[in-house]
Amino acid sequence: MPEIITQDGTIKQDDWVLVSRPEEGESLQLPEKQPALIPMDIWLADPHAIVHKPGLGIWLESHDEPERLEGMVNDLPLIAVNFPKFSDGRGYSIGRLLRERLGYRNELRAVGDVLLDQLQFMKRCGFDSYALRPDKDINKAARCLNFFSQSYQAATDTDIPLFRRRAG
Repeated sequence: MPEIITQDGTIKQDDWVLVSRPEEGESLQLPEKQPALIPMDIWLADPHAIVHKPGLGIWLESHDEPERLEGMVNDLPLIAVNFPKFSDGRGYSIGRLLRERLGYRNELRAVGDVLLDQLQFMKRCGFDSYALRPDKDINKAARCLNFFSQSYQAATDTDIPLFRRRAG
């Protein structure tokens, strides 16, 4: 079973299964005894039919629009955002939109091409947990979550920029 790291540096088993988008003509196959993350658009096609199933969350691609979840976002215990390649920064914006504009309070996870040097920036954008790319050493990740002691900009972890914190 794969592992994830949380924003406080704890490494734990990942109980969630990321369910791939079904091929043309196939139906969505959910695991029987594990919580599952399904594509956002499939969930949005009929959220009331599957929203009450325990252990069901969604995942977003970097081109998905999180605003489509407005009013329903906190019905989901976990939302994952796929980073298809490390140079695609749209997932950071999705994280901030979910936290700041839509008020998402539950677990927000980064999945896909997640590298060690991105973790602190993902944390600042509101991500709680991280599924590292398989070739990365998860035991080095805790140090990467707090690599910098101060940040200049306001973000989800502090709404006061450094120049305001120093002036006070």
